[in-house]
Amino acid sequence: MSALVQSAAQVGSMLVLDDVNTFYGNIHALQGISLVVNKGEIVTLIGANGAGKTTTLKTISGLLHPRRGKVTFEGRDVSRTAAHHLVREGIGHAPEGRRIFPRMTVLENLQMGAFTRDQRTIGPDIDRVMDLFPRLRERTRQLGGTLSGGEQQMLAIGRALMSAPRVLLLDEPSLGLSPILVQQVFSTIKEINGQGTTVLLVEQNALQALSIAHRAYVLQTGRVVLTGPADQVMKNETVRKAYLGED
Repeated sequence: MSALVQSAAQVGSMLVLDDVNTFYGNIHALQGISLVVNKGEIVTLIGANGAGKTTTLKTISGLLHPRRGKVTFEGRDVSRTAAHHLVREGIGHAPEGRRIFPRMTVLENLQMGAFTRDQRTIGPDIDRVMDLFPRLRERTRQLGGTLSGGEQQMLAIGRALMSAPRVLLLDEPSLGLSPILVQQVFSTIKEINGQGTTVLLVEQNALQALSIAHRAYVLQTGRVVLTGPADQVMKNETVRKAYLGED
């Protein structure tokens, strides 16, 4: 157990990855990832394409299982727990590419997000999503596949929130969006966090991600190469050149 993970265990961190190794067949995608997410934080993972960011989220949410190492959620080993059970446990995941149900309405997509819950109790959560994303309120009966890219991203985040997660995994929420919508999405992520949901954010837009995060991890070819408070990571010369577009 690493010193980082030992310290996390002592303070009762919400989510801990300890020396996680995940494979796609013979491809060693995550090569000993260790990270910690504390309750109430926004933590961001940044890195180039292929660095292992999406694989990390899939390993946490149970879509993949580590071959070695351990994923702990609220003190319990969930390394081998099925994805649908982890939704019940309190892990929500808005995947890369949105993955909404195109032939279902906005309302039906949100109801599907609450499949683990008593449908009679989800009204306040639907209202919460509509308050976070007023545009969805205008399109409640519209088919998901007819929404714009930005609206589909709002719906993907809203659907993940409908399971009432204690930690929300967001994979590239700003991908393909206009600059104005990017600002709206990141503002909403801060609001979601302010309402009490812990967030683990994967994002190619490193500047935006670091500007709202409390802490950051930089991934490179399946390994953590840098970690620290987000404002300090933003000042790192290598990060500024590689991810913030500075010469």
